[in-house]
Amino acid sequence: MTSPVTARDRAKAERSDAILHAAARLFAARGYSGVSLEDIGAAVGVSGPAVYRHFAGKQALLGAVLVKVSEDLINGGRRVAENTSSPDERMHGLITFHVDFALGNAEVIQVQDRDVAHLSEADRAAVRRLQRAYIDLWMDALAPLHTAGAGGADQEELRLRVQACFGLINSTPHSTRAAARRHSATATVLVAMADAALRATI
Repeated sequence: MTSPVTARDRAKAERSDAILHAAARLFAARGYSGVSLEDIGAAVGVSGPAVYRHFAGKQALLGAVLVKVSEDLINGGRRVAENTSSPDERMHGLITFHVDFALGNAEVIQVQDRDVAHLSEADRAAVRRLQRAYIDLWMDALAPLHTAGAGGADQEELRLRVQACFGLINSTPHSTRAAARRHSATATVLVAMADAALRATI
């Protein structure tokens, strides 16, 4: 039997989430090396040492941020794959999911692209494992759209198409203003471009 969640438990969880969001925002703005625990604590109204009540240190915070984003991507992608029936619907669903995620989480995507090298060995391995699973999910969705009768695509080509698609989608939040990211046309254009890139014939 599980213990009931207390108000103190909820407050601690909310503070941990606030610290994670502040860390992601500051890492994106200044880079991992340009941020201290004191900076992160100040962003949520606590002292630097108080952050240790929630995380073992700055590197552990970075790990929590990047492992979480990788988990969110693979879990969201699996939900899309499980709730779609046709290959076209599955691929479109994955593209739309990833575009929405990238536009809504631009800061975390930027940290993921830039600061993986600062992770601990264990967290880096976890992130790489989750990323590989996410790429494999997309490759499985894309393969039926490149059948042997249409010229086919081997595993390396499928991987190249998927990773190039991620590059297209993930780079856009870095080069657009927040207002543009919230505009519905931005997502529409990105989805269309990503779909065309994945399906392009050679």
